[in-house]
Amino acid sequence: MKMTTKASVALSFLIALSANASDWPHWRGPDYNGISKETGWSAKWTSAPKQLWKAKVGTGFASVSVSQGRAYTTGNASDQDTVFCFDATTGAEVWKHSYAAKLDPKYYEGGPSATPTVDGDRVFTVGKRGMVHCLDAAKGTVIWSKNVAEELKASMPDWGFAGSVFIEGDLAILNIGSAGAGLDKKTGKVVWSSGTEESGYATPVPFDSGSERAVMMVIKRDVVAVKVKDGKEVWRFPWKTQYDVNAADPILFGSKVFISSGYNHGGGVFDVSSNPPKELWNNKNMRNHMNSCVIWQGHIYGVDENQLRCLDAATGEVKWTDKFSGKGSLMLADGKLIVLSDKGELAVADVSPEGFKPISRTQALGGKCWTTPVLANGKIYCRNAAGDVVCLDVSGK
Repeated sequence: MKMTTKASVALSFLIALSANASDWPHWRGPDYNGISKETGWSAKWTSAPKQLWKAKVGTGFASVSVSQGRAYTTGNASDQDTVFCFDATTGAEVWKHSYAAKLDPKYYEGGPSATPTVDGDRVFTVGKRGMVHCLDAAKGTVIWSKNVAEELKASMPDWGFAGSVFIEGDLAILNIGSAGAGLDKKTGKVVWSSGTEESGYATPVPFDSGSERAVMMVIKRDVVAVKVKDGKEVWRFPWKTQYDVNAADPILFGSKVFISSGYNHGGGVFDVSSNPPKELWNNKNMRNHMNSCVIWQGHIYGVDENQLRCLDAATGEVKWTDKFSGKGSLMLADGKLIVLSDKGELAVADVSPEGFKPISRTQALGGKCWTTPVLANGKIYCRNAAGDVVCLDVSGK
């Protein structure tokens, strides 16, 4: 284990009163849907945005989480996973925490896939083999750590655990085991578990099931909803994909949910106000191999295998297709799509069912870019498989 700290930045972190409204503290953002509420950032550039900083974090596909002036991500080098904390504006390393972890490449580069989850003064991470850490967000010291998969005797999926930690109240919920597991976030003690079958690769997504809180997960061969407090099943329906690769998160909109998987499986919309959920449509028009879509004003925008696509959310009809993205990823903010292609080109376009027409483009990175870009507080963070992280200034100042 290695640890570095800087007292001054830790002190400034501790006295911060609250998280900025434009922070992005965990995977898919504050509302778990890939959409930021941030406004006032510069979407149209006359020249490439200034690179504020660049860092090397090791091989992997974890995205960046931003909270209270800090940026967090993970990577692997020399069979060690490292959790990094940077000053979000300058890129100065605040701390890092390393632990033994295999790279585990399998038809791709390997390294951690789950994104750090910041919850107040703590950061939670998940390794590919089920190692879960709870770290002090200011200093990087270990509050608790354990291999949850080993404790639960849960089988590891072929490409390792990839779902990020979801926090609800005092529970840390993981897509580990047959239908998830709930841990006491303060101690790591298992509160509930669900069996030992291989999990899916997606992150649990919260919703209200009647008067109770629940989470929805795409697991190995099903979509399942369980109660937050005890893991008891609310409903499930089958979702079988080739190689059992269910990686994209469910997306809730109103009383409906959109589910999608790659390998030519496709996607569909289901009404979750009924039990079990009622299928409204299901086709092959949106095949999310890895990254999730966003839904905006009645339309679904996402990466269909290796192309960018827009669907009518009510019918599943294709509105447009564009080759820009490859197997890239996207998010949405202030009526703009922010798309990072698999070759590292970053584009911003007005969200429209009429077509993809970028108003800004720049080559943010080289190499393979499967990791979702993040906009937070006037900065866009991008990352490639080799572990290059760049921070671009889009504040317009």
